[in-house]
Amino acid sequence: MSSQSPHPKGKTAERWERVARRIRVPLGFVVAALYVLELWRRAPEPGAIEWSLALVLPGLWLRGYAAGYVKKNRELTRTGPYAYTRNPLYLGSILIAAGFAVALLSWVVAAALAVMFLLIYVPVIASEERFLRAMFSEFDAYCRRVPRLIPRLTPARVPVAPLLPGSGPSEAISGNFSFALYLRHREYNSAIGATLLYLSLLFLRPALALLGRGLR
Repeated sequence: MSSQSPHPKGKTAERWERVARRIRVPLGFVVAALYVLELWRRAPEPGAIEWSLALVLPGLWLRGYAAGYVKKNRELTRTGPYAYTRNPLYLGSILIAAGFAVALLSWVVAAALAVMFLLIYVPVIASEERFLRAMFSEFDAYCRRVPRLIPRLTPARVPVAPLLPGSGPSEAISGNFSFALYLRHREYNSAIGATLLYLSLLFLRPALALLGRGLR
């Protein structure tokens, strides 16, 4: 095998991935601040909130469904939603974020979310794919059958991968949704977060207005 140094583009990508991981939380706070500012600037329309559910609910379902299949670092998950898209968790997050942008009818929030996805999640996905490619020999074949983000219309026919050595006997069953995995990954936090955001859409602005009048 050649001992050539890594390609400059590869080094740049790795550096940006490290930066992306560091700025992910601060950038999230910036987007949250824009969300509150837009919510303060104008009241959300009930119709927009109702339409947002058409994106948020499928996003929550997809994240929860995927969480019940994925066994991080133990096997290459290729069943359930992973037979349609390699990144159902990220796709679910995109749907949820888009839904709340619709709820606010805010191009500012939508643009901020798009920038956040490009700056943070694109390099993170690339980093995770390098990790999976190094750990699982069948990853390239899986990539040829299943798209990165936009799902297939039909599930890809891929064999179930063997687990890594050292996995317990209870982990040998693959291909079915596991509520225990859903709970282990604490994916219910997504539903809790979405509920709190909807409560903020309905009650935060009136509460802030009431507080402002009380301080006068």
